[in-house]
Amino acid sequence: MHKKIILIVAAAAISGAAFAQQTLKPEDAIKTRQAGYRYLSWSMGKIKANVDGKFDKAQVIQAANTIAAIANSGMGALYVPGSDKAVNGVQTAVKPEFFTKPQEVGQHAQAFNKEANELAKVAATGDAAAVKAQFGKVGGTCKGCHDDFKFKN
Repeated sequence: MHKKIILIVAAAAISGAAFAQQTLKPEDAIKTRQAGYRYLSWSMGKIKANVDGKFDKAQVIQAANTIAAIANSGMGALYVPGSDKAVNGVQTAVKPEFFTKPQEVGQHAQAFNKEANELAKVAATGDAAAVKAQFGKVGGTCKGCHDDFKFKN
């Protein structure tokens, strides 16, 4: 199972690197990163449902591995110049400060990456209480970045 995860992450990294080398129009970068965050949110929702209800270890592992894969995917490459505002009718919720404070953004990204990777490890144990605690840490990294760099809906 662990080798399968490594292969999936490696394949995603390789395809992500090839994709990142393409020149994305700002509106396509916005759409792509929004799709990634929607998938991330869906996976977080799956874990939340499990820690708040009947715990299904296999489902939690799948969701946690997805979250870790997204954290390691290099989505930062989708914040291209010009994607800091609405473009051709495609809206973004990113505050302009995101593009002017790379050190702070990097700190948020590193924290998310660290906690997401730890979530995948903890999920593999099947310990529902430990998953719930680590899930809270991942959510905290999301909230921190949202508070600093995302417009409220």
